[in-house]
Parts: sequence; C-alpha cells; structure tokens
Amino acid sequence: MKAIGWAFGVAAMLAATPAAATDTDRCVVEKPADGDLKAYAARYFPKADAAAIDALLACLGDSDPAVRDGFAFTLWSEGLRGQHLSPALLRHANRRLQAMIAAPDDDAGFRRPFAALALSEVARADRIEPYLTEAELHELAEAGAAYLRGVRDYRGFVAGEGWRHGVAHGADLMLQLSLNPRLSRTDADLLLGAIAAQVAPAGSPYYHHGEPSRLARPVLFLAKRAEIDDAAWAAWFKALHPDGSARWQDPYAGDTGLAAIHNTTAFANAIYVSAAGTQDPQVKRLAPLAVELLKAIP
Repeated sequence: MKAIGWAFGVAAMLAATPAAATDTDRCVVEKPADGDLKAYAARYFPKADAAAIDALLACLGDSDPAVRDGFAFTLWSEGLRGQHLSPALLRHANRRLQAMIAAPDDDAGFRRPFAALALSEVARADRIEPYLTEAELHELAEAGAAYLRGVRDYRGFVAGEGWRHGVAHGADLMLQLSLNPRLSRTDADLLLGAIAAQVAPAGSPYYHHGEPSRLARPVLFLAKRAEIDDAAWAAWFKALHPDGSARWQDPYAGDTGLAAIHNTTAFANAIYVSAAGTQDPQVKRLAPLAVELLKAIP
C-alpha cells in the first residue's frame, strides 16, 4: 500500500483550512487521529471553502481504497448527511463533480465512478432539503444520465485495488434523482434511457458485483410516478428484449451472447422479485413486464 499524504495531528487539523490538491493521485486532506469521521465532518465542513471542497473531492481519485473510499467518500457522505455544507458549497460541489464525471477516464479508473457516487449524495441533499433550481436539477439529471450511459469501464471490485463500480455508482445517482419529487417527466425519461443502456450493453462482461439490482432500484421508484403510464412502461421493457444484433442471433455460441442473457435475466429477476412482492399497484405493474422480458430471452 502506497504512502498516504495525511497529517495525523488533531491540533494541526483544527488549526488550518485544508489546501486545494494539486496532485489528483495523492490525497492531501488531513485525517483525524481518532478516525471518527462523523465528528470530523462536523468540524471540517463548517470551516471549508471552495478550495477545501476541491481538495477533498480530488481524493476520490486516489488509488488507495482506504483513502478514496474509506476516508474521502465516507467523510463526504457524513458531511452531506449531517447537513454541514452550505447551499453555496453544495452548488460548488455539484459543478465540480459534474465536471469530473464528464472528463475522460483517468488511467486508474477510480475518479469518475467515485465522483458519480459523491454526486449521488449531492442529489440526495437536494431531495431532503431542496437548494437546486429547476434548471440545476435538470442539468444534474442530464449529467448523471450521460455518465451512466457512457460507462465503458466495467470493473467492479479488484483485489488490492478496491471498487470502481461505475455502473452501480451511476445507478445510485439515478436512484437519488428518481426519489426526488421535483424531477420532471422529461428527466425521468433521461434516467430510464441511461439505465436501459446499461442493462446488457454490448461491451459488458458478466455482471457479478450487484449491478443489475442497483440498476433496478431507480426503475422501481420511477414506477411510482403516475405520469409514466402503462404504455410507456411496456415500450421501455420491450426495448430491452433481444433484438436482431449478432450477439442475440446465436447467444449460446460465445461470451457476448451469454453475457447478454446473464445480465438481462438478472435485471428482469431483480425487477420481478420486488414488483411482485409489493402492495404498491404502481410498482406491481412492472412484474408482468419483467416476466415477458424473461420469456423473450432465448
């Protein structure tokens, strides 16, 4: 494990505002000596300025999972869930994280998926206590959908490296947006289009890190929206059915077809199990559509 650029003195941590990171492969934000990130969040964020936020967000690309996931994202989540950030800093983070997910993949492949996960907390904060304008919420939905649709790095957990999980983290952002009552129907369609693109994409491996169930969750919550009628849902599921592409013509002849079968089946099962078992009639209407999808798979 590489050396971590943290200062461990609690007195120093309290005395200085963290500086902006200049090396996005090295986290320069201080870690509390006692490891209590919940308490640290209550001290860090009220003193933070835009540079301090940028420094922490830069840590999301660190190659050490203890820094990237165990420290930076966990501290970020504690800060937002504890409501320690001002609306101005939340808006700053929203813009910064959107830029991160729109940037080309870095060589290690950690920065964009963890920026998407951090952005899901930004979306959640607006759902709990709205601070984004309607236009800003629309821009967030557009950015999140573009990110998820564009994921091509399908690595999940890699021993010694930790998580990337681009599809699942993008789906988590879709989930927080899908729960937002201010989300427009147009934006809901953006989310559904991005989710559909990753159910069984042509370049994906066999999903085995929980991606299908993570993709299913925002779909199930979007089903609660009455303005998405039965015909729209039927058309959306129909588009997931096997088409005339080469991988579906003889799907048992190679990994591309077998992965498509595996991933589509896993997604349809995730939808069916939740939809069939709920008492919510809006969600329950997805169950027969999931069955039809399962029957359509060779």
